[in-house]
Amino acid sequence: MTEKEFWLLVTRETADQDQYSLADNLKQGLNELSNEELAAFDKYFSQQMRKAYLWSLWGAAYVVTGCDSEYEFAEFRCFLISLGQEWFEKVLVDPDALGLLPQWPEKDGYAYPFVDEYDLIAGQLFEERTGDELPFVPSGQASPQGKKFSHKKKQLKASYPLLSQRFPY
Repeated sequence: MTEKEFWLLVTRETADQDQYSLADNLKQGLNELSNEELAAFDKYFSQQMRKAYLWSLWGAAYVVTGCDSEYEFAEFRCFLISLGQEWFEKVLVDPDALGLLPQWPEKDGYAYPFVDEYDLIAGQLFEERTGDELPFVPSGQASPQGKKFSHKKKQLKASYPLLSQRFPY
């Protein structure tokens, strides 16, 4: 599994693609992999999830959706990965750059930057094939890296001006 192959598999077709067709596309792509490639894919996915386990990204998720749980933040990080390598790397450096994303997936008329259980697809497929679980690769540490974001509106607006303008709260 090369880095290029990984990103081809996880990247959504359009920024507003719904999570169900996105998951179906990933399942189709993963079905073509060997068990060894599937394990390598899962390891790489977990590594990307760990890279994105940052307070600064959680703050961006909070501005967009009020994201306030570990589960939601994991699904947000899956969304970031699904944007592809270029956006993912840009947002790791500057989470407010998400304010420049031209389209967002929506649910009930609101931005929905979450992909439910995207990080579990490879493991489920591997288990269906072999009856065994993939080796556990943690997708985060005990707590996100960096300085915890402030919930104060003034601080959020200062830290995330583009997102605050696009998603007023």
